[in-house]
Amino acid sequence: MTFDEYLRSFDYEERKRMKIGTEELLELYARGEAEIVDVRFPEEYEAWHFGFGKHIPLNELPDRFNELDRNKVIITVCPHKDRAEIARLYLTFKGFKARYYTEGLLKLADYLRGDRAREFIERIKRG
Repeated sequence: MTFDEYLRSFDYEERKRMKIGTEELLELYARGEAEIVDVRFPEEYEAWHFGFGKHIPLNELPDRFNELDRNKVIITVCPHKDRAEIARLYLTFKGFKARYYTEGLLKLADYLRGDRAREFIERIKRG
């Protein structure tokens, strides 16, 4: 599919499919159905990151997308969502089922505090 074809076929369903919120992101990841890809710059990632997911900076994605699992939903994330949406679009054109996290990593960090963090990590460990 070309970009022109993608734009011509873009509708409300595609707009809905391309986005993902916190609870669905965590649910898919915990079930092993999704791979989370942090597309921030290396310095941002070094300053702080989660203990799960994969780090592939946006500008490295063209050389590293083969590291991603084509059998999973690829969820791209960044602090706000701008780079995550660029990465999602790129991966979509590479044949991945990709979505972007609409709430940004700052929201995810806020969500995963205290009991929620413990419960989520325990759920991942259980498989």
